Amino acid sequence: GLSELRARRDELSGRIQAEEAERGRLQARIATLSRRLSDTSESLAGLRSTRAHIDRTIAEMDIASGQILDNSQTLLDVLKKEMGDLGKTIDP
Repeated sequence: GLSELRARRDELSGRIQAEEAERGRLQARIATLSRRLSDTSESLAGLRSTRAHIDRTIAEMDIASGQILDNSQTLLDVLKKEMGDLGKTIDP
């Protein structure tokens, strides 16, 4: 009976060591993955910030382009009117 208990204890000790080793490996992997997750999250935040800046720049450029087109059309309309008025002055 005693030898059987000792054998069982030795078996359990081996299993305990194996489980502790596995737990250590898993904890190390979790730590590595946590660092990678943190780095990826930081990188993602930077990329999103850059994209938002580009989105704002594009929106500002769209507005400026629209204003330039409006101003160009207004200038063209004024020039056409002045050309017409000049034509009336030259050819009464």
